[in-house]
Amino acid sequence: MSRTNTAQGPSRAAVGAGANRWVVLLVLCVSLLMVALDATILHVAVPSLTEDLRPSSTALLWIVDAYPLICASLLILFGTLGDRVGRRRVLLLGYALFGIASAVAALATEASVLIAARALLGVGGAMIMPATLSILRAVFPDRRERATAIGVWTAVAAVGAATGPVLGGFLVEHYWWGSVFLINIPLMALILPLGRRLLPESRGAADGPWDVLGALLAAAGVLGCVLGVKRAGAGDPLLALPTAGPLLLGAALLVLFVRRQKRRPHPLIDMRLFSRAAFTTSVGCIVLAMLALVGLELIAVQYLQLVLGLTPLETGLRLLPLTFAAMAAGATGSYTLRRVGPRRMVGWGFVLTAAAVLLLTFMGQHDRPLLLTTGFVLLGFGLQTTLFSAYESMLSEAPQRSAGGAAAIGETSYQLGAGMGIALLGSVMNAAYAPGLASVPGVPAEASAAAANSLGEAYQVADQLGGAAGGALHQAARHAYVDGLHVTLFVSAGLLLLGAAMARRLPRVMDCPADSEETAVPGLAKQSVRGLPDTAEVPGLAERAGCPGPVESSGPPEAVACPEPSGLSRSSVSRVPVTREAIEPAGSGRPAR
Repeated sequence: MSRTNTAQGPSRAAVGAGANRWVVLLVLCVSLLMVALDATILHVAVPSLTEDLRPSSTALLWIVDAYPLICASLLILFGTLGDRVGRRRVLLLGYALFGIASAVAALATEASVLIAARALLGVGGAMIMPATLSILRAVFPDRRERATAIGVWTAVAAVGAATGPVLGGFLVEHYWWGSVFLINIPLMALILPLGRRLLPESRGAADGPWDVLGALLAAAGVLGCVLGVKRAGAGDPLLALPTAGPLLLGAALLVLFVRRQKRRPHPLIDMRLFSRAAFTTSVGCIVLAMLALVGLELIAVQYLQLVLGLTPLETGLRLLPLTFAAMAAGATGSYTLRRVGPRRMVGWGFVLTAAAVLLLTFMGQHDRPLLLTTGFVLLGFGLQTTLFSAYESMLSEAPQRSAGGAAAIGETSYQLGAGMGIALLGSVMNAAYAPGLASVPGVPAEASAAAANSLGEAYQVADQLGGAAGGALHQAARHAYVDGLHVTLFVSAGLLLLGAAMARRLPRVMDCPADSEETAVPGLAKQSVRGLPDTAEVPGLAERAGCPGPVESSGPPEAVACPEPSGLSRSSVSRVPVTREAIEPAGSGRPAR
């Protein structure tokens, strides 16, 4: 039986002196809000940015994708580094870097400078995201409280992602596209001193040296894979060297990374986590959910602005129902999870999202506000339900000592799914959209080829042509875009139903065992049962637990296990919750120790 010093084990009791864990959650949510805002706030500014900087189609894709691409590739590096040197330290450094990169992006006058600034934002985001989730894992060792905290955390993520277009639309209409980055600076000025004062430092496993080479292999591998997918999404042939090369190289590097981690006595990431069906399935569900969400959101923003002719601010307001539905799903997620279990919660979340996507196929060239609102509400509630339960299941499967690595895997899945969603659904959209412009009467072949790149470019070409030919191209582009949108929605619905089938591998019920592997977080004071030796015989506890003989109290005081009878596995031994009241009944008059 594993033993942990009682003084180090956290308890579920209320926080006394020191940082309150719910205050810590508030600070972490503000951090997440900032990162989530930056992931979507640029979307509504793309038309204004394109008109000002005149980037090429490839440069525009890089402007949008550089942030999630770099962030995804570095999450494992910074997540595992935080386990070694301190998660709070990495988080605060990420705050500072995020603020500097935001200022550079806001003042960029060339596409290359903006791409570099977005990449630097990705580095800062890679420091912030896994640190917030791993700190949350450390300060909420009890699964029930942790589920509530993750519900709040995911709701804030939804608020940031969906509020981004609204805030971005307002800023673009009243100022200029660079103002969408300046919003990060006041948030940074607030969160940096708060983080230094309130956040507790926590570390995970620190045995052995940090595997720098392994971290670089993981970063390069993820970067290569996402880059290859991105090129394929931009229309490059899959077998061409610029596409296949990064894909194959990235896959090879990831294989080397996995083999290296299996051989090392102190790996960055414990690969045995992937032998757990719940962990692996949760990661896959996060990828599929984000693949559908981000790709659809980008296409939906273009549909609202370019087909329906809404302003950026009106576009953001149309997406607000999605935000409110996602907030409701996050707020009620803990309650729902305890009653229906991870399997049904993730599975039905996917099914509800697929139904919402199929409902949106009734969108056409004319505005249908009720249809859009209903579809966005179902989409937001379904996807947030799925993401909440998948994150909670994944994080609960990992021990606290590996929280940084597990959080990095989850956030890598999140960002990888987002990048793949833009590339995959964007390529489906382009493949379905381009043929509709191949033979428009009166339009030269060169103009048709240029118009096939995007709907925005088609409108520009149509304006240049003018007359009947320009009008015909404008109308054909609208028709082709709506047809392509319908095809993309059907593909997305198929992927979501695949996720629903995958969710059948998750546990039926939410298991809440006592957390016997936790390490106390310095600075986060909690009440605990003190005065007991590492292994103490507790009088009268055997009878309470139904054990045949004396029992041991080892590790955290939340649980006491009966001695293992011969022939029984450890998993078959019942664990009985123990509190101070169980050891020293109320009213006994014995002083607290």
